[in-house]
Amino acid sequence: MVRRALGNRANRGASASMSRVSVANNAKLSWLLLRGGLRRVAGRLNGHPLLRWPLPPLKADRLLIAPPDLRTADATRATEIYSGRFAFAGKVVVCDGRSIFEMEPPSEEWARELLGFSWLRHMRAAESVITRANARALVDEWISLQGSWHPLAWRPDVLSRRIISWLSQATLVLQDADARFYRRFLRSLVRQVRYLRYTARDARRGVARLRAEITLSYAALCIAGQARHIKSASAHLSKELERQILPDGGHASRDPGAIIEALLELLPLRQVFAARNLVPPQALLNATDRMMPMLRFFRHSEGTFAHFNGMGPTPVDLLMTLLAYDETHGAPLSSAPYSAYQRLEGGGSVLIMDTGRTPPLDMSLEAHAGCLSFEFSSPKASLIVVNCGLPPTGRDDWRQLARSTAAHSTVTFNETSSARFVETAAFRRVLGGSPMFRGSTHVAVTRDDRPDAIVVRAAHDGYADRYGVLHERTVVLTADGTRLEGEDLFLAADGGPQVRGGHDQFAVRFHLHPSIKATRLTDGHGVMLMAANKEVWTFSAGEARVDLEDSVYLAGTEGPRRTVQMVIHGRARANPRVLWSFQLANPAAFAAAGMRRVREEEPRLPL
Repeated sequence: MVRRALGNRANRGASASMSRVSVANNAKLSWLLLRGGLRRVAGRLNGHPLLRWPLPPLKADRLLIAPPDLRTADATRATEIYSGRFAFAGKVVVCDGRSIFEMEPPSEEWARELLGFSWLRHMRAAESVITRANARALVDEWISLQGSWHPLAWRPDVLSRRIISWLSQATLVLQDADARFYRRFLRSLVRQVRYLRYTARDARRGVARLRAEITLSYAALCIAGQARHIKSASAHLSKELERQILPDGGHASRDPGAIIEALLELLPLRQVFAARNLVPPQALLNATDRMMPMLRFFRHSEGTFAHFNGMGPTPVDLLMTLLAYDETHGAPLSSAPYSAYQRLEGGGSVLIMDTGRTPPLDMSLEAHAGCLSFEFSSPKASLIVVNCGLPPTGRDDWRQLARSTAAHSTVTFNETSSARFVETAAFRRVLGGSPMFRGSTHVAVTRDDRPDAIVVRAAHDGYADRYGVLHERTVVLTADGTRLEGEDLFLAADGGPQVRGGHDQFAVRFHLHPSIKATRLTDGHGVMLMAANKEVWTFSAGEARVDLEDSVYLAGTEGPRRTVQMVIHGRARANPRVLWSFQLANPAAFAAAGMRRVREEEPRLPL
């Protein structure tokens, strides 16, 4: 039983254990901050004029290969850039005759987009002499103004993206170029590669560091005179892939969007190895083969990705491009044990549930406190229950709210999150994010795939140290997908018969997609949900009262949108069990197995 397992753990010196955990977390946080500060200082020293002279560019007379760019392009954006209008990250800057690289950036996010040069692909899509000349002029301006040093432009994450952009769009930039610009472009490119080779380890852990290693592999393969670096670059990339790509194909940060970002660079890299008649590292082949099925795992009925741990709007065009590389075209996985997610699918309805612990500190800078949250979609109504997610632009304004437990379709206690965040300016400035710690350290999961239904039960201890409460959630999806039943159970962490009073207020939240129109039933215990296609679902909370409250859906392609959430409030001591269900109105048939039988037959989870 959950209460017995965690009760035994709690009784074995709970206070001493929590003290040790607190000391360990403080030590890790201090080391993380110190290491980040040292890297910032090293970066400034590397950029100092007196220290840049030992890094002259190496000779390179030509590019051998221009790797493909899988990201989609919009030729109309080239016209805007030609007219001096640069729109990135929701902000617009007009040059007014000055160089865009001399303008004051409206935000760091905008500056990263500009200095990463990924917008060159839009100019390539225009396929005209004018856009090619404009691209060369902009590259030449950057080399003149920031080619020696710039604190943001030469940061490893921005530098990596720019090198990849220059390599993949080399055909655009160098076609019709004179010999002087060709040499100038190559000298700058090789100098940037050499600098990245010294600073790649300074990139933030996660996708940024992985991209830095991928970039060095690209450079070794694509630039003449760099072949001697292929072996070492492949070795470093292999180690980083082994650190970050989990055995089930998920990413160590548990962000579904990280899979998309990584594959957009890794799949073209495989092609570059083939073009050079070289065998790709086995770690690269294994990682991409594992990651491809995860693209299907996180997809909902209508094709969007589930919104967990930093995932924003689904780039549908990119997703379809990546799926074209999936040679298996098989059914998605039902369980991702290393990434700690569960997928329930029946009759086209899909439920994806987060059953993971708090990530390691250095991988938690973007992580969300959404343990046991879920999203639910039907094949016709599309998304019904969602998490708030993150917007495509202006993320810094919403990040703190989006990471909270209240922004997820799960249970909150006393209006707090199940994990804690280090929301200090020092960490945000030095690390580029806020670590998450002291969340769920133990999450137990069982799954039973029956002929008539799929049953998943999970429990976590994210609130155990503060409020002495364990949260256990059971979800049952019928085989035809027309009924979803759930139970939220609140247990005493010390193994006692009841949750202690005083701090036992809970809220069970179900955030609804903006396309769902919710109407509260007259008895106050249910809600009628109507989708845009007129499909109707009914939500019932048994004897509990259901409130409709304001919410915001952040992950829309057009930005944040107002929506509503269904909330069940109560006290765990008086109401330790909450039952709820979603039912498709007038279904043709649904499985006979119900929550009562599941509760009677299933043992409690060991944690």
